[in-house]
Amino acid sequence: MTAGTGALAGVGVLVTRPAAQADGLCELIEAAGGVAYRFPVLEICPPRDPESLRAVVDQLDSYDCAIFVSANAVQRALDVLLEQHPWPRSVRIAVIGRRSAQELERYGLSADLCPDTRFDSEGLLALPELQTVNGQHFVIFRGDGGREYLAEMLRQRGASVDYVEAYSRACPDSDTAPVLRQWQSGAIDLVVVNSAESLRNLWEMLGEAGQQLLKQTPLLVVSERMLPLMKPLGLTAPPLLAANATDEAVVKALLDWQAPRLK
Repeated sequence: MTAGTGALAGVGVLVTRPAAQADGLCELIEAAGGVAYRFPVLEICPPRDPESLRAVVDQLDSYDCAIFVSANAVQRALDVLLEQHPWPRSVRIAVIGRRSAQELERYGLSADLCPDTRFDSEGLLALPELQTVNGQHFVIFRGDGGREYLAEMLRQRGASVDYVEAYSRACPDSDTAPVLRQWQSGAIDLVVVNSAESLRNLWEMLGEAGQQLLKQTPLLVVSERMLPLMKPLGLTAPPLLAANATDEAVVKALLDWQAPRLK
């Protein structure tokens, strides 16, 4: 691909999002004149037990609030749930980040609860509406595994909490040679990484040669929780921190990084 004109002209960005979620960000990067290199480091797969997700449909209106921990959870859960039953109006919807809120809108739904600034479990738990939840019943839609902190804190506050696995994750078996060639030629200036798991997968997938390149390349991350992960890997380039994981916030961080370089 050839870089165009615009504020990001000449900037190559490695986008590591899952294949189905990379298009919007790549289009914005390219619209600003940059070059987006797609290299998915997470594969989003069906849940290991699909029946547990389908079973929630019949009892969904028994919950006071449903929490979606990611945009993947929104998409994978609602594709199943809404095929069988409209969303119950009595069940509030909570999300951790803006991208999840945007994904809800694709299904004609909106988030009742979403943090304004800190987009993680701590940010959601800080909302006034979740301080007094004694006797309330929550369901959390997530991928396989993940942090237990959100459920633990809600239970400490008197709520009952059920987990439902909406999807599972895998590390893709990809040919890294093309991206390494681009990197070694100097075409890649930054790497966008959305999660700790994505960073771990990227590190393992790249191998020793790619790891040396990654150590010298700035990472753009979407959560402060990722910053402590960089030093143990020997990543020395100063990182960029987007305000959240939305395409618009990531591109703004890229533009802010590029602006001083244009002067």
